[in-house]
Amino acid sequence: MSHTIIDTNVPIVANGSSDQASILCVVACQRLLQEVAADRRVLVIDSAWQIIREYKHKLRQEGQPGIGDAFLRWVLTNWANPQRCTQVPITAAPNAQSAQDFAEFPDDPALARFDPSDRKFVAVAHAHPAHPPIYNAVDTDWLHYQETLASHGVVVTQICLDDVRRLVDHKR
Repeated sequence: MSHTIIDTNVPIVANGSSDQASILCVVACQRLLQEVAADRRVLVIDSAWQIIREYKHKLRQEGQPGIGDAFLRWVLTNWANPQRCTQVPITAAPNAQSAQDFAEFPDDPALARFDPSDRKFVAVAHAHPAHPPIYNAVDTDWLHYQETLASHGVVVTQICLDDVRRLVDHKR
């Protein structure tokens, strides 16, 4: 069974809550979350609950009304079940300037401007022995840093590559 890390924008898009996502993107995100909930993938999270806290901040814990909210409910039900979720410890970096500086985040000047709120996902991917992919829906930062992250063994899977490229082109 494959291990998977899911950026928070995926369940947000699955809820239909993003103006940046096409209907094809919404459906693709919904399918991915349903694969996780159907036990075809193991979700990888951090043991300190930083990822879960972000999910809780952006989604509804009651699991309603969207598929992204149902995913959060699934996470809250299954986070301690090692057959469904793998917890990876991540630690504060030496001389950390913020709570988002992790020892497991690659030390690379090319990543200095990488979104601090997404560093936890990278730290988890980098620390996990299988280096599971991080799934992204419409966050353009992941595309900008994809090659640099790959050079450190961190794979980013773009669920909605056409949408991300459209967004990047629109910003230019």
